[in-house]
Amino acid sequence: MANGLVEDYLHQLGKGQPGTFDAMLDGQGQLRPGWQSLLGSLEGLGPSGRHQQHDEIQRLLAENGVIFNMHDETQGRSWRLDPLPWVIDEPQWQALEAGLIQRSRLLSALYDDIYGPKTLFEAGLLPTQELLASAHLLLPCHQSLPNDRAAINFHGVDVIVDTKGQWRVMADRLQAPSGTGFALENRILMARALPDMYRNAPLKRLAGFLDLHHRTLIAMAYQHRDNPTLILLTPGPGSPRYFEHAYLANYLNIALVEGQDLVVRDTQVWLRTLGGLQPVDVVLRHCDDAYCDPLELRGDSQLGVPGLLQAMRAGGVALSNALGVGILEAPILADYLPVLCEHLLGETLLLPNADASTQPATAPIFDSHLQRLEPTTLNLRCFVTRTPGGAIHNNAKGKSSEASEYQVMPGGLAWVGEPGSPSLSSTVVKDVWVTATSPQPHVSQLRQARGPVVATRDGTDLPSRVAESLFWLGRYGERLDTRARLLREALLRLMEYDQDEIADQLLDELLLALDITTLNEEDDQRLQAPLIGFELKRAALLAQFDDVDPQALQPLFAQLMRNARSVRDHLGDDSWRVVHQLRQRMATFNPSLGASAARRACEGLSAQLAAFFGLCNETMPHHYGWRFMDIGRFLDRVLGLLSLLKLTLNAPHSPGLALWEVVLATTDNFTAYRRRYRSELHPAAILDLLLFDETNPRSVGYMLKRIERQMDRLPGSSSPYRNAERRLLIQANAALHLADIDRLSHLADTSEAQDALAQLLDALIEPLSALSEAISQSHFSHVERPRQLVSMEPNA
Repeated sequence: MANGLVEDYLHQLGKGQPGTFDAMLDGQGQLRPGWQSLLGSLEGLGPSGRHQQHDEIQRLLAENGVIFNMHDETQGRSWRLDPLPWVIDEPQWQALEAGLIQRSRLLSALYDDIYGPKTLFEAGLLPTQELLASAHLLLPCHQSLPNDRAAINFHGVDVIVDTKGQWRVMADRLQAPSGTGFALENRILMARALPDMYRNAPLKRLAGFLDLHHRTLIAMAYQHRDNPTLILLTPGPGSPRYFEHAYLANYLNIALVEGQDLVVRDTQVWLRTLGGLQPVDVVLRHCDDAYCDPLELRGDSQLGVPGLLQAMRAGGVALSNALGVGILEAPILADYLPVLCEHLLGETLLLPNADASTQPATAPIFDSHLQRLEPTTLNLRCFVTRTPGGAIHNNAKGKSSEASEYQVMPGGLAWVGEPGSPSLSSTVVKDVWVTATSPQPHVSQLRQARGPVVATRDGTDLPSRVAESLFWLGRYGERLDTRARLLREALLRLMEYDQDEIADQLLDELLLALDITTLNEEDDQRLQAPLIGFELKRAALLAQFDDVDPQALQPLFAQLMRNARSVRDHLGDDSWRVVHQLRQRMATFNPSLGASAARRACEGLSAQLAAFFGLCNETMPHHYGWRFMDIGRFLDRVLGLLSLLKLTLNAPHSPGLALWEVVLATTDNFTAYRRRYRSELHPAAILDLLLFDETNPRSVGYMLKRIERQMDRLPGSSSPYRNAERRLLIQANAALHLADIDRLSHLADTSEAQDALAQLLDALIEPLSALSEAISQSHFSHVERPRQLVSMEPNA
């Protein structure tokens, strides 16, 4: 065995210690089946080649957004995907597969009895007192599942290998079994970063399992329609697994929704969309049991759907998994499972649970320098799905399922850590390769249609919450851009401080425009001293790169990211790559930047924001979601421009035409103005360009026209009268179109013209400021949620 990596690893293991098991090497120190070609490929790359592939994997991980938002919305940490997969040969996998299927059958039968006849309690086969005292035993779920339905349709199982080479169960994951999205993403990244190694490996593919899972969800629909509505219920962007929820929903081509997107009426679950309520057939839930229904379960939950349990009970919707499965995760059940397996299935338990004496086997992992393999301990999360034929019981009286009704994902999510440690606490994960004896067929994500398709283009199926998030994504994106542009101009004047009196005056006006709150009244007196004034202004500007001010760059970016994450499945991959680049750029922003570096950072931020919205404009379908984002952008842009124009009237330091030059530069109109009017600055010409020129995309006239055009194409009410937002837009347009342009043309000469401009700006700002709330009231769902009048909790 001339493999240097293996020889070094064997030396670290102590060369075949008796009574130990290693995932890669057998008792004689030889490679197990499936490892030889894999190790040969990685050995051939050398440290530099492995570093290159590892960097590519990490780049793809970060780019695709595999980020756990543990604490800060703008910061995240991604795990490291080890370039060496965990290889499991077919005989070893078959033993695990049989045990996993048996366990799913056992727990399904156990659920039916606990929430049904309760014969196991009467027979003394369950710890009655402990289970009845458990918060996971939900009394409202008693007999809540229709007789022809299976409680467990998807099952996650955490396992380890002990020192004897036996599989041991650490935990069952039934309430919100996560990890399939991460496992799939890891496999895709390995295939992209190490294509030759992946292509030549005889391993089982994952896509077929997920296709089967999708077909099972379809089979669960009560209405048995050709195209039932499937949704994935997520707690929202605050969940550390939100990326997986969005990724999985996108892969399965089902809607990603939050509890507030749904409503129960007449025991039917409905999805709130811009086109009205749409019926929901199947809910793939990723929320824990107690949080799913604030009416009958946990009353303080903001994540669930009031009435969901009653809808499940009445057969108005199918849930995967059924509510109440959390009791099957109770660790106290582990000691009872062997007897229960004999009693319920008439079989010997194949996968025993780990206990305090269980010692984990070793497995190889690359060190941080990718130069050697080190022994470590691995956890593996496996996944079991029912088959479409097993989703419905033909015999309502006998619900025990057969092994053929289940299938196991040929792989899983492996992570480094002590046995039973949470996957989210690990910093290193592995892809899991199950070897195959024959080539595996390609499985497409697209399936052959079984009947005629109804083309849809209008986007009326968009959830109202998503439309609102897109609207605010546009607003915060534009607000961040405006802030960056103002800071750019202010920093330029800071660099010219005390060299030009006009530049000093402009800096004061820009500080007013930025509304920087760190300069208080006490500072106003100190600002009169040139040196002290410079330091205060410099510190105030650079503080905008921190989070001390709610309107500073970091808090605004956090709001942008919060809305972007909530619509992750509506943004294209290229758009999300730019979001990742934005996040990387913002991570470098801090008050220690010098003025020159800070100015360049602002320029880069504006350019990347333009790239993001440009990609959205090019790749998003131009239906309602995109329209709301566009309205949000241009509404915030026009309000920012009007505020800037108002500043020119109220400038206490009177820098004159130089301030108009700053306005042109901030709004990106400087080049357009010079092309028309050469180098002479005329306030009247500037006003025409910024207010009335409807061919200029940065003018008030153009922006009002664009907002009006987008609003004309939004879903409207059946009322013959104009709604509130339409009236506000008419009011703003009327003020602009009725303005006395001749009177405004003397802006530089008379106070009367300045008063007229002030009145015009106020007449525009007032209705446009109210427009956002009017749009929200008309199109976004703000429904008071039902609440419990009597708590079902025993200690309430």
